[in-house]
Amino acid sequence: MAVGVFDLFSIGIGPSSSHTVGPMRAAAVFAEELKASGELERVASLRVDLYGSLAATGHGHGTMTAILLGLEGYHPEKILPDEVEERLAAIAGTGTLQLAGAVGLPYGVKDMVLRPLTVLPRHTNGMTFTVSDADGGILHQATFFSVGGGFIVREGEEEAAQQELDESKKELPLPFRTAAELLEHCRNTSLRISDVMLVNEEDSRSAEDIRAGLLHIYSVMEECVAVSLKRKGLLPGGLNVRRRAPDWHERLMKESCEEDPDFRDPKYWQEWVNLIALAVNEENASGGRVVTAPTNGAAGIIPAVLYYALHFAPGMDKATQQDRDETVVKFLLAAGAIGVLYKEQASISGAEVGCQGEVGSASSMAAAGLAEVMGGTPQQVENAAEIAMEHNLGLTCDPIGGLVQIPCIERNAIAAAKAINAAKMALWGDGSHRVSLDEVIVTMRETGKDMSSKYKETAMGGLAVNVVEC
Repeated sequence: MAVGVFDLFSIGIGPSSSHTVGPMRAAAVFAEELKASGELERVASLRVDLYGSLAATGHGHGTMTAILLGLEGYHPEKILPDEVEERLAAIAGTGTLQLAGAVGLPYGVKDMVLRPLTVLPRHTNGMTFTVSDADGGILHQATFFSVGGGFIVREGEEEAAQQELDESKKELPLPFRTAAELLEHCRNTSLRISDVMLVNEEDSRSAEDIRAGLLHIYSVMEECVAVSLKRKGLLPGGLNVRRRAPDWHERLMKESCEEDPDFRDPKYWQEWVNLIALAVNEENASGGRVVTAPTNGAAGIIPAVLYYALHFAPGMDKATQQDRDETVVKFLLAAGAIGVLYKEQASISGAEVGCQGEVGSASSMAAAGLAEVMGGTPQQVENAAEIAMEHNLGLTCDPIGGLVQIPCIERNAIAAAKAINAAKMALWGDGSHRVSLDEVIVTMRETGKDMSSKYKETAMGGLAVNVVEC
């Protein structure tokens, strides 16, 4: 199927879409295939091989535990944080995994085979699942790649998947792969970017379902923030990173809300944007429930900028609930349209192109969404997206300890502010600009290819090796 807004914004658990969500999804698919094959009862042993970045930073990113949950049949979009804790405690306590929820096998994190220096040809995030019978005969085996944003691709099916994608796109009312094609549709139809995306989404579901789905996505973003603001103390993982969002929230409520808890003093807009981004990414870092937007490592940017749109954009102080809902829907549709361009032309995987593919893409999407709801023309929206990515080019992914904490959490807040500034700059122009969004996306892709593997989610360079963890 063609990439849609609900592919780019999906509900899952932290801390990483490519290292947690994707591997869990792949493991669940493998378990379901095994169950459907009728061979499940014959399974005597299980082997999981992790390659490249998954092996190098898997412990810090929760890859191994996510795979255990997937092998038990859990999907990232359905499992709740309480279930995560319950099942992982049971596996650790008994040393037994319930394969496909039915067959107990002695298996745990320590049994996985890590191959950090082996990178499979398709992608650095590779994993192979193998189950055998009592005689050692292989019953079922599959290799998957987690290609960013929770998307997975099966080895041997890459060309078929691409062909299916191309065919499904042709069937869309207003297909586009480039920003130039997107703007051409806007010119020919007099539609806005969010409208073009809506027309394509309506090819597979009703307008009511799309609206309800996007509002639900935002409600999960809001819930993520609310949960995060109630948690204090240190984030897990050993870096002793202190949660800042709860204290910041208390201070902001005292300083900026006067006597009305719903009031937001405009002079504190950046502090609120910082707070929302930090809250989301602190929850992500602790393995909580987040919205992949378009990745987990960049999950705080779009909620933070959308919060700005709802509370600080001109006229929103007088907005009705219907107006606010309309803002959410248009923002996410426009952001999703830009996300399609990155997914189609480049990558949103930090392990493939560095953090420019995660935080950079999210900042670009957020800038487009904000420009859209603030009344920007399609050309201004495209310009906003271009400005945001242009100033994230070359951004490396070098998390300390392989954890999605430093620099990831603060980086989301910085990128959210960049997105807001990019939208404002674009709205002060007439939409014409020297560098196109397509040119920037191609540049991001090529920069990612040239970037040393040390700086692509391997924890082998940059901050990861220059900062003492303890």
